[in-house]
Amino acid sequence: MSALDIPAARQLIDGAWVPALDQRELPVLDPANGKAIRPVARGGQADVDAAVAAARRAFPAWAATSPTERGALLGRWAELIMERVEDLARFEARDVGKPLSGGRMNAFIAQGIVAYFAGAADKLTGVTLPTRSPGYLGLTIPEPYGVCAVALPWNVPTLLTAANVAPALAAGNTVVLKPSEVAPLGPLALAELAREAGLPPGVFNVVTGLGAEAGVALTSHRDIDHISFVGSTATGRAIMRAAAENLVPVKLELGGKSPNVVFADADLDAAIPAIVGSITENAGQNCYAGSRLLVEESIRDEVTERVAEGMRAVRLGTWDQDLDMGPLASPEQRERVLGYLESASADGARLVTGGAEAEVPDEGWFVAPTVFDRVDPGMRIVREEVFGPVLTVQGFSGTDRAIEMMNDTDFGLLACIWTDDVSRALRVAKEVRSGQVAVNQFHDAGVIGFPFNMQKDSGFSSGGGYAALREYTQEKAVAVRLLDR
Repeated sequence: MSALDIPAARQLIDGAWVPALDQRELPVLDPANGKAIRPVARGGQADVDAAVAAARRAFPAWAATSPTERGALLGRWAELIMERVEDLARFEARDVGKPLSGGRMNAFIAQGIVAYFAGAADKLTGVTLPTRSPGYLGLTIPEPYGVCAVALPWNVPTLLTAANVAPALAAGNTVVLKPSEVAPLGPLALAELAREAGLPPGVFNVVTGLGAEAGVALTSHRDIDHISFVGSTATGRAIMRAAAENLVPVKLELGGKSPNVVFADADLDAAIPAIVGSITENAGQNCYAGSRLLVEESIRDEVTERVAEGMRAVRLGTWDQDLDMGPLASPEQRERVLGYLESASADGARLVTGGAEAEVPDEGWFVAPTVFDRVDPGMRIVREEVFGPVLTVQGFSGTDRAIEMMNDTDFGLLACIWTDDVSRALRVAKEVRSGQVAVNQFHDAGVIGFPFNMQKDSGFSSGGGYAALREYTQEKAVAVRLLDR
């Protein structure tokens, strides 16, 4: 089997790989050394217009296709992803800068997501409603929106493509995807596999280019029926303003400032590696990254030192060395993270480990895993999303104080609770303002179809699992008077 490849400087519109209409290109750079990997098309307004028009033409036939047949096509897509997991892993790992094992994990997750929605496509149902007399019938019908715009970030592009495109297609929508210009290769490779799986032309389109050009053109397009965006809270607000002009529904997955909360009775041998992994996986460039560590005072010093020891042991390297952590995805992101490190030191936080660019033999955009202790709750490094391998430590005494500190953030994506007391775990889970809660683990390991919910400035979405199908459908209510015949 030959290696999976995608044409250079091309985007997928109406089933064909085509250059930008004005022939412009963008380089895609390797974060480990800053060298060009390959160019992609620099699409703009005209390219978005062509992609949206193709999706609009394809929508009636795709929506009318039997959901069983739609599911079968998605199933074939999932099979091709499984066959090409190693190719997809290499695209994602090199493009983003993560270790190859991280790219492989994301490719496997993407395959599982597509397979899940392949099986769910023909199980999307409405309901019958009670009536005041037997002479009436009430029912609901779930229907696709039409043409869905999907705009994605660069941190886990393969996984996020699957998580947003698969449910939209399963529900009968057509899609125009705009991946990040920083890491577009994984989404393009997935689109090629979808094309090979037999998705009709125009059903799944990909336009590459700058966010300020192609991204803005897509999310403000007047012929879009639904927008899904994953990225920063600031950009999410801008997209909501654009959507308001066209009265288009929006699904937003935004930032996070997730706490790991460690009580004195916690199993530290289980908690410490998970806490380290929660902030170093993908170099901390995850919306749900465990960037806040809240520790009961009686064990604060022990936990801080053990976490710092774990951070110092993290091995940094290029994607193909497949160590523990890679570089940040771009020079702009590295400078942003370094700015937070300088701010924390200037504000008086105590640096425990890290705190600077990492000393590695490569010339990429590496930052050392970093821990700050004795931080003030008002510091920028505590309140703002850093999106890097940077952890802050705060102490607390008592469950009430822990809950108060967990909620002392603008974000509400994920909260992780470490304790052997099941009653306390459930009480904290109930009172924390977070879309997702994990107990004695980080995130949702082992749960199939776990909803990717969020609250507050983290956005609003119930994507993931069966609920994602509902997000990509609109409900029609039907009332019938049964005439005597």
